[in-house]
Amino acid sequence: MSLRNRLALAGGLAVLAALVLAALVLYPSLSSRLNEQHDADLVSAAAQAPDVVRAFKEKGAVAEKEQGKPRGVPPIPTTPIDISSTLLLQFVVQPIDVGPSDGFADISKRDVAVAQGSAHAYFHDADYAGHRYRIYTAPMAESDGVLVRTAIRTSVVHSTLNRLAFLLAAIAAGGCVLAAVAGRLAAGRVLRPVRQLTETVEHVTATSDLTARLSADGRDEIARLTRSFAAMMAALEESVGAQRRLVADASHELRTPLTSLTTNLELLAEGPGLADPQAPALVADARAQAAELTSLVNDLVDLGRYGGVRGHTEDTRLDLLARRVVERAAARSPRLDFAAELAPCLVHADPDAVERAIGNLVDNAVKWSPDGGRITVASTAAGVVSVSDAGPGIPAADLPFVFDRFYRSPAARSLPGSGLGLAIVRQIAETHDGSVAVEPLPQGVRLRLSLPPTS
Repeated sequence: MSLRNRLALAGGLAVLAALVLAALVLYPSLSSRLNEQHDADLVSAAAQAPDVVRAFKEKGAVAEKEQGKPRGVPPIPTTPIDISSTLLLQFVVQPIDVGPSDGFADISKRDVAVAQGSAHAYFHDADYAGHRYRIYTAPMAESDGVLVRTAIRTSVVHSTLNRLAFLLAAIAAGGCVLAAVAGRLAAGRVLRPVRQLTETVEHVTATSDLTARLSADGRDEIARLTRSFAAMMAALEESVGAQRRLVADASHELRTPLTSLTTNLELLAEGPGLADPQAPALVADARAQAAELTSLVNDLVDLGRYGGVRGHTEDTRLDLLARRVVERAAARSPRLDFAAELAPCLVHADPDAVERAIGNLVDNAVKWSPDGGRITVASTAAGVVSVSDAGPGIPAADLPFVFDRFYRSPAARSLPGSGLGLAIVRQIAETHDGSVAVEPLPQGVRLRLSLPPTS
């Protein structure tokens, strides 16, 4: 079943449940009100009994006068009489004794007590002439010991309640159907962005076309989902593009040392081998190319390792990491003069990644510094580590690309390196919500790594 149909069904069932609940509350209330109304009609009819008696007496008096009947003919009938299309009336005159009666029901002890005034009027149900009646028994006003009974068929009440039940059931069923139809029509409009989103996903799955885009107005959840999907597609397209560029650049960088290494090995294989006077030079060159390949592979591994997701993070003294890097670099490069101006600074970061980033900045400065050159490593309490050198500097045209992957200026292409060291620095900085910057100096350049300090 489609989502549109499920929403329509859910809407219809929700309306049906609400209407059924309303009917379950309304039906007993209306039933009680209707029964109370009929009971009130019975009481009202009993209250009018004296008027009926007077009317019979007057009618009897006229008949006696016209027909010459003797006085003493009882003017009050004792059998039930119709006073409306639904109401019956009966008088019970003295003597009132427990036993059979010509009326709705036999005389009971309670009827005798009501006639004597020792019990209150009451309602009860009884069968009469093949029908079930609701009967009200009360003493008649303006009389001594006369009972009046009023009755109404219970079928009158039941038929009304049956019509009411049918009407409520029809309303519930009709409301359910209308709600389902309206829900399906509304769901088609509401789910239109979802359908477009689904079609886009299916298109991307079938064609691998990541350029497909969706736009949505509004602030509801579906609009937010559409915008989030569009942002995800843009990020995915950028990621895939970056991966393709990385593969292309890595292939280009790997091709040169591999070609050189293969050539040297072929030369060794074709000649007298290691007995060739050129063999030591060929072997040394092959070893240098292998070392360059190893460095490039290690840089590629680190580029993937420190990209996107942080590793283990902890509160780390940035100045102590920088000092450790300076000490190692000074031991490896005694030809250079290292200065450390390190202010204490605490950051929450991956210590291995940050140490690698500072090491890459220092290694870059070592590569470009002349013998006797000074390299200054400084840190501030604001989470900034800077490395300054006294090298030839960076041309203005190359400054925007210093931290790009595999970017090497024309002057650097003759030097060892893969062009990934500073790219790794930027990736580590961005993973830690930091940044990198380059600043030309009158003599050399200053590279900065900025990380958010802990508060």
